[in-house]
Amino acid sequence: MRILLVEDEKNLSAALCRLLSQERFVVDPVYTGPDGLDYALSGGYDAIILDVMLPGMDGFTILNRLRAEQVKTPVMMLTARGDVQDRVRGLEGGADYYLPKPFQMQELVACLRAITRRGDGAPVMALAYGGVSLSEKDARLQNDATGQSVKLGAKEYQLMELFLRNPGQILPKETLIERVWGYESDAEYNNLEVYVSFLRKKLAFIGAPVKLKATRGMGYSIEGDGA
Repeated sequence: MRILLVEDEKNLSAALCRLLSQERFVVDPVYTGPDGLDYALSGGYDAIILDVMLPGMDGFTILNRLRAEQVKTPVMMLTARGDVQDRVRGLEGGADYYLPKPFQMQELVACLRAITRRGDGAPVMALAYGGVSLSEKDARLQNDATGQSVKLGAKEYQLMELFLRNPGQILPKETLIERVWGYESDAEYNNLEVYVSFLRKKLAFIGAPVKLKATRGMGYSIEGDGA
């Protein structure tokens, strides 16, 4: 999943980026209110972690602008201000969760997973397709018919998650690179091809009844063997 982190305390931002990366999230950190708004309006995020006190524009204003523009991305607000009125203001403004500082890192991760699962009320798609499933808990890819499984690395997991959440759809190479490596990454198509090759080998290892299909000039998709 791809997360936008809008937090001006750079030490805290760096710590959150490390933690979320370990939990297999892709994080784009920004440090000012205007940058946070610009990135959030660009779309492509599964959730936004938004501080209230920011230079240039506060978190409440950003949240109001996003909801006015019909951006429905789940938002978790962070603040050192634990006043009940602030919490009410954030929740009434469209925030999905309000986490006062200081907080436990495990609590933030749990809450983040909860709001991304809840989304806009639609049921969450399981990380499964065509007889294979992917465990969020231990990053294991499994052949459901045989029970054989294999551990995925962080980038492999992020790619496979995208494929399983979009079964049968051709995902452009640019989209895959942005979602897994980040907008400002210098990763190139050959980086993507290497990891797709890794995934193909692991699918073959577990005898998976699906394959990763390349469509020339377009991108990749996950398909059943009979497709």
